[in-house]
Amino acid sequence: MNKTDHAAAMREILREDSRFAPEAYRFVQEALHFTMRALPERRHVSGAELLEGIRKFALQEFGPMAKTVLNSWGVAKCEDFGAIVFNMVNKAILRKRDEDSIEDFAGGYDFDTAFRKPFEAGRRSGTRTRTVKDKPN
Repeated sequence: MNKTDHAAAMREILREDSRFAPEAYRFVQEALHFTMRALPERRHVSGAELLEGIRKFALQEFGPMAKTVLNSWGVAKCEDFGAIVFNMVNKAILRKRDEDSIEDFAGGYDFDTAFRKPFEAGRRSGTRTRTVKDKPN
């Protein structure tokens, strides 16, 4: 799909389904590329694999703000990622196999567990992140 077709398809998606910000779609595409690069060979990515890739990519990109950023884009649960993916599939931006289904994204993970828990251990143990003003002279 060329850039013009892709942009037109994205405008159509956003007009037809306004639940998610344009950034959510870009993020899912970037997370898909991130996930594919982590595979030992180029192949189709399952819904479960993509969800895990999205989780890792969000933590890498946004750290403790991951859940807040995703929520600001209208994404609050794994099923929302499925809706985003299948909106793009329906406009031929992404491809799917016959056995792929939006239900592959149902259940997934809890957003608090996936995006907040990894950062709670440091707070509980009394450690904290240094800020610029904490930097020794």
